[in-house]
Amino acid sequence: MDERTRQASQLMLRFAERTGLGFEHPPRRYLWTDAFAVCNFLALDRATGDSSYRELALELVERVHHTLGRHRPDDARRGWISGLSEPEGEAHPTRGGLRIGKPLPERAPGEPLDDRLEWDRDGQYFHYLTRWMHALDRMARSTGRATFSAWACELAEAAQRAFTYQPHPGGRKRMYWKMSIDLTRPLVPSMGQHDPLDGFVTSLQLDATARALGSSSRPRLAEASADFGSMIEPGRLATSDPLGLGGLLVDLYRIEQLLAGGGLEGLAGLRDALLAASLLGLRRYAEGPDLRLPASHRLAFRELGLAIGLAGVLAQARGCEDLARFASLGTEIESFWLAPAHREVDSWREHEDINDVMLATSLVPNGFLRVT
Repeated sequence: MDERTRQASQLMLRFAERTGLGFEHPPRRYLWTDAFAVCNFLALDRATGDSSYRELALELVERVHHTLGRHRPDDARRGWISGLSEPEGEAHPTRGGLRIGKPLPERAPGEPLDDRLEWDRDGQYFHYLTRWMHALDRMARSTGRATFSAWACELAEAAQRAFTYQPHPGGRKRMYWKMSIDLTRPLVPSMGQHDPLDGFVTSLQLDATARALGSSSRPRLAEASADFGSMIEPGRLATSDPLGLGGLLVDLYRIEQLLAGGGLEGLAGLRDALLAASLLGLRRYAEGPDLRLPASHRLAFRELGLAIGLAGVLAQARGCEDLARFASLGTEIESFWLAPAHREVDSWREHEDINDVMLATSLVPNGFLRVT
């Protein structure tokens, strides 16, 4: 295998051992990190022809569903968070959403919000759910198994139903940022800047995969797409946050792939809006001080999100010439975090799982970036 694949393999196998995947270590599941990890294992399977990576991806999907699809061990509630019976829950593990995997229990009803503490409390994040939908969609495409596609669509339907709401009759719909584990109450009522965009693009992607696989026993996502699409404000998508900016670039590449598949010409306007927002964000980020700070003052996984998005820019065939001028930022970020000394600082070690996995995604990005 080439050097980049070898480095990604080392990172992913260490992650698997640390988090109890294929090894006798205590299991540790976290939805965002695990979603990227599934895509990385599929990329390594494709790059090396070694089926053990695909087996790790399959095992990880099962572990996530049986850990984050069920109530916490320290919760008085038991079983699937969907409330389904054991056999029904096995057949439909995503129908009630999936927990984040945070270390602390969710905030109890009536308990006041502590902004700092909330970051460590469990619950459900919409943008984590869309990442897991994407991971299941990649599993469906990679294996040809319609079951993964159905699970992704069931998760999309559950998320649309729980996270979207209408503030008043006739008013424009909005979204909650964080919901309770059982999806019955909002924990953080504000709306994520890119959540409607992620929901819209992901719903279109899942429908495209279900059609390609001939899957009929799954929810249709036309209503979800319409809901999410109605909330997108093209003029407010720009951000200079590296993780958010990377997400914009990933969505741009996903739209490019969906457009190439035909039948979705209406996406061209959104694609142009994403190009403009991404270019503005990249200019602002390049002018900022972040990349000149020492490793101890930087958050690797946020920067690596941008590097992954920039890999998508380089993979696009047309229309991204202005964005491609910033591709060196991705190379700079990746090279910085590949340096062993920069991975010895506390800011890396405190987030070692997510940092390792997203560095691996940057090295072998096609497993995550591909849609069709």
